[in-house]
Amino acid sequence: MTPREPRSDARHAKTFGRRKRRSREELMVPPAEFRSYYGRPVLKPPVWEWKVPAYLFTGGLAAGTSLLAAGADLTGRPALRRAGRTGSLAALLASGYLLVADLGRPERFHHMLRVAKPTSPMSVGTWILTAFGPGVGLAAVAEVLPSGLRRTLPGRLLRAAARPAGLASAVVAPAVASYTAVLLSQTAVPAWHEAHAPLPFVFTGSAAASSGGFAMALVPVAEAGPARALAAFGAATELVASKVLEKRLGLAAEAYTTGKAHRLRKWSERLTVAGLAGTLLGHRGRAISVAAGTALFAGSALQRFGVFEAGVASTKDPKYVVTPQRERLENR
Repeated sequence: MTPREPRSDARHAKTFGRRKRRSREELMVPPAEFRSYYGRPVLKPPVWEWKVPAYLFTGGLAAGTSLLAAGADLTGRPALRRAGRTGSLAALLASGYLLVADLGRPERFHHMLRVAKPTSPMSVGTWILTAFGPGVGLAAVAEVLPSGLRRTLPGRLLRAAARPAGLASAVVAPAVASYTAVLLSQTAVPAWHEAHAPLPFVFTGSAAASSGGFAMALVPVAEAGPARALAAFGAATELVASKVLEKRLGLAAEAYTTGKAHRLRKWSERLTVAGLAGTLLGHRGRAISVAAGTALFAGSALQRFGVFEAGVASTKDPKYVVTPQRERLENR
């Protein structure tokens, strides 16, 4: 051991003591607030267009109407069954078009069916839609089959297969209604990622409300009882889940309660509340049923666009990224 080492250790101890005393002193200047370099956002905003929130809406509508159609088929409500089956197919076709059209290379959509990756929400969603679509299509074709073809052997076989096909699609319908929320929450977008717990309930409730409202507007009042029940349940779920999202999301909730997203979701809330009140009176007349159904349908669509706009807004302000990261570090 050299003679200088103890003196070095002593100097080190004194330096450490001075630093420790300084750390307990009150800072004269508050900590700098981080924004970003030259005011630029930390994350790139999503490049998706309006087709994506429209796809989120039509996918939920397809799921809910197929569920209504299966129940109507089992309980002997032909008008509700017909509206549910044809509406589900129309919404599914629109959903597929919107999804494929928004891809950078739409002609390569079939490449997504080459693999099944359980850890990828996009891959899982693709296979959910693949399992959901054939049954919806078969049941809807059987519903609109011309009367002349219904009496033929192929027509009778098609009509016989319509019920099991519709029931098979109804089993997958809840996953179709909620998987898009999981897909959004697995991205790096703060407003979507932080909402991973309540967002599936918002989307599922929205899907049920829009599907019930769709049927209420098209089906005679006498057969629309299940549609009113589904619409009321969905509207209540959507309203409660939206409030939970705003209260428990922390800083990211500002993206939902300010700007364009707030305006869209506020109108969605007003229309959904009005539609929910109308479901309680829908049995009294056709006009009330149509008005309530239309309000629920529109409110559900605005909810999806509002959630989408909140995600875009949260990528443009770096505080939604940096502040939660610093809070997590401090908690550790």
